[in-house]
Amino acid sequence: MPDLKKYDRILDALQQLLEDETIQNISVSDIARKAGIGKGSIYYYFPSKEAILDALIERNYEKPLKTAKNLASQTEVSPFTRMAMILQACRNSSDAFLSQDNTVRANAQESAFLHQKYMNHLIAELKPSLTEIIRQGIEAGEIHFEYPAALAEIVLIVLAVKLNNTFLSATAEDSEDTIRGLVALLERGTGVPEGTLNYLTLPSVDV
Repeated sequence: MPDLKKYDRILDALQQLLEDETIQNISVSDIARKAGIGKGSIYYYFPSKEAILDALIERNYEKPLKTAKNLASQTEVSPFTRMAMILQACRNSSDAFLSQDNTVRANAQESAFLHQKYMNHLIAELKPSLTEIIRQGIEAGEIHFEYPAALAEIVLIVLAVKLNNTFLSATAEDSEDTIRGLVALLERGTGVPEGTLNYLTLPSVDV
């Protein structure tokens, strides 16, 4: 049975190494030494260095993404309110990533690589939940749209690209303008009255 403490020690070791080295210059042996375990033990938990990095990203965003997933089952809450909470989860996980990224010694190419992995994880984890929320809204007659999965993916791609501010550098005001434009498209595309989703553009409580 896997030792969860040892598993976390491996992730902690990589996190600490990233503060002084680029991911390219960190070896599995380095991670093992930092974690205080044998190199062979690393491969019991992870098949590669990239798998360790993936697990580290997953752990760092576990809380906001877990909360977002739980929203799909809360059918007593308006789908639009749940969509707003999904948006806030994106903001929270993006803030967490950018804060962490500032402590990581990465060149431009590696920074882009890390951000791409972050976006892939964010979209993959949130898409099923957001799709289910939209589908429930369609069934309830509150949302009028034929392709819930496509709509969820479009929303998440826009949010992931704009909120991490790496691929398309922009000011906070520019990013907020993009979010407002996305909300306007959502309103028109889902057939709800103009202004219904304005609150999606406003900061909300932590989720």
